[in-house]
Amino acid sequence: MDNKIPNIYLLLFTLYWAQGLPVGFMTHALPVLLRAEGVSLAKIGGFGLLMLPWALKALWAPWIDQRHRFRFWILWTQFFSIILLIILANLSILNLQQPTQLYVFFIVLFLLNSAGATQDIATDGLAVHLLHNHQQHWGNALQVIGSRLGFIVGGGAMLWAVGIWGWHNSFLGLAVLIVLNTIPILFYRQHSASFNHLKSNTISQRSWRIYFDYFIKQKQQLMWLLVLLSFKIADGLLGPMSKTMMVDLGLSLSQIGLFISILGAVAALIGACVAAGMLRFLRRDQALIWLSSMKLLSLLGMVWLAIELQSQHVVSHFLIYLLHAFEECCSAMLLVVIFTLIMQYCRMEYAATDFTLQVSVMALMNGFFYFLGGIITQYIGYSKMSSCVVLIGFISLYLIFKWKNGYMK
Repeated sequence: MDNKIPNIYLLLFTLYWAQGLPVGFMTHALPVLLRAEGVSLAKIGGFGLLMLPWALKALWAPWIDQRHRFRFWILWTQFFSIILLIILANLSILNLQQPTQLYVFFIVLFLLNSAGATQDIATDGLAVHLLHNHQQHWGNALQVIGSRLGFIVGGGAMLWAVGIWGWHNSFLGLAVLIVLNTIPILFYRQHSASFNHLKSNTISQRSWRIYFDYFIKQKQQLMWLLVLLSFKIADGLLGPMSKTMMVDLGLSLSQIGLFISILGAVAALIGACVAAGMLRFLRRDQALIWLSSMKLLSLLGMVWLAIELQSQHVVSHFLIYLLHAFEECCSAMLLVVIFTLIMQYCRMEYAATDFTLQVSVMALMNGFFYFLGGIITQYIGYSKMSSCVVLIGFISLYLIFKWKNGYMK
C-alpha cells in the first residue's frame, strides 16, 4: 500500500481542487461580476440560494453510498460540470438584466453546485475508504488545500481572467482545469474486492430514525455533534463582519483583495500543512484542544480590532493583515483536525453518508448564523458582536473538553 500513497494523495487533491473551482467562483467572483453588470443587490442576495445543495447534500448521500460506486459518481459529476461550464461560457453576462437570461443563468449555476455537492459526497466516501488511519491527517490537509486553491483560482483569479480574456474564454479555461483534474480519477481503478465485505443495502432502504440512532443514542457521538454545531456558530457569526470591518477600517478594495483575501488563503494553505504535521505527534483530541485555543486567540484579535474601530483609533494596515492571516491560518488548521475526526466517526458501510451528514451539520449552522450575523451586527455593532463570538468560542472549547472525556474512555 505504501507505494500507492502518493497516487492516493494526488487523486484526492485533484478532486477537491476541481470541486472548489465553481464554489470559489460563486462565493467570491459572482457577486462582483453581477454588481458590475448592474444587477440589483436583492437579486444578488437571492443567488445565495445557489449554495443550498451543499447544505442539503446529506439527503441524497445514501444513494451515492449504494454499492459504493464512488468512481462512477465522480466521473459523471465531473463530466456534467464540464458541460455546464461550457454552457455558461456561451451565456452572455451582458444580458443578465433581462429576467429570462438571469433565471437561465441561475438554473445552470444551481445545477453546477448540485453536481459539485454530489461529487463531494462520492469523494469523501472514497477518501474514507482509501486513507488508512496514519494517512488521514495528510489526506484531510490536501482536502483543505485543494478546496482553498479552488477558491483562489475560481474566485480572485477568475475575476482577473474575465478582465483580461473575457467571459467566454475564462469559463472555457475553468472547464479545461476540471478536465485536467479529472485525469487521475479517470485512470484510477476502484477495486470492488475491497468493498465486498460491506453491506450492499444503505439507509435509503432503511429508516432514517434507525440511522440517526448511531449519532444520538451514544453519548460520545452526541457530544461530537454538539462540538460540530458549536464550532460553526462562531464562524458563521464572524463571517459577515470580518470583511466589512476591513472596509470600515479604511482598507481599499485592492488591499482587501490582495492582502486580506489572497494572503489569508495562503495563510490557510500553510496552516493546513502545519496541522497535518502536528497530527503526526499529537493525539487528535489534544490537537483539537490546542488549535481551538489558538482559534480563540485569533477571535480575541478580532475583538481588539472592533474596539479600535469603535474608538476611531488608527490601526496599522500591516497589523490588520497579520491578524486576519492568523485567523485564517487557525481556521484551516482546526478544519484539518475536524475532518480527520469526522473520518473516525464514519462507518465503512455508510462512509459517504456519515461524512456528508457531519459536514452538512456544520454547513447548515454556518449558513444560518451567517445570515443572522449580518442582521445582529447591524444593530449591536462590531465590538459587541465580536465579544459574543468569543463567548461562543469559550462554550465550544468547554464542549470539546466534555467530548474529550468520553473520547479517552
